[in-house]
Amino acid sequence: MTQAGEKLFSKVPEVTFIFWLIKIAATTLGETGGDAVSMSMNLGYLLSTGIFAILFFIFVFAQIKAERFHPFLYWATIIATTTVGTTLADFSDRSLGIGYAGGSSLLLVLLVTSLSVWYWTMGSVSINTVSSPKTEMFYWVTIMFSQTLGTALGDWTADTEGFGYLNSTALFVGLLAVIAALYFFTKISRTALFWAAFVLTRPLGAVLGDFFDKPTSNGGLAMSRYSASIALVVFIIACILIFPQRPAKKLAH
Repeated sequence: MTQAGEKLFSKVPEVTFIFWLIKIAATTLGETGGDAVSMSMNLGYLLSTGIFAILFFIFVFAQIKAERFHPFLYWATIIATTTVGTTLADFSDRSLGIGYAGGSSLLLVLLVTSLSVWYWTMGSVSINTVSSPKTEMFYWVTIMFSQTLGTALGDWTADTEGFGYLNSTALFVGLLAVIAALYFFTKISRTALFWAAFVLTRPLGAVLGDFFDKPTSNGGLAMSRYSASIALVVFIIACILIFPQRPAKKLAH
């Protein structure tokens, strides 16, 4: 492919069913992997957040420096955002004592602010415009906020509101089904629906991750966080290899 041809595509994958399947698996991995480091390894939320933040910056830098879309690099960066989002949300909600409601409210403001500044600066928040370093910076900061917000929402519904893991899973699956129906049967902005679905897949992954590794007395399956994380990594790699992904077409200006 020529350099001119490459500019016709953004540096993120085309949004398909496989995209959402991998996204849910990646967010679930963020929960089990983040908890494995902060809890199972007893490193705590603050130190774990620092470790994952370094990985996040490394992967984002590599993603921005890349000249074209690379599936493994893209999903590694997504996983980095969801692991740092897990420990950052836990640190904000628990260690800072602002609670899940306070943490969710703060993160929602940060997410809306990020999307607003991105729109005012670049004129669009569509993923089809993600091809320049400046746009990519907005994209990854927005994703990091969305992943952190999703973690807080998942914990809020499952723990504070007492829904439990399975009921919370049903709740977020139902909300995603509503968004899918809006996509297929209405003309609501596809960009708005994408970001709504992107945010909601994170709490779904959070409650699924907790369901896998929490004790049976708390409604979980008591799986090892390490084995659950390894299984999810294998699943994600298999999806990438079996279902090759194409970059999204870049919007014409």
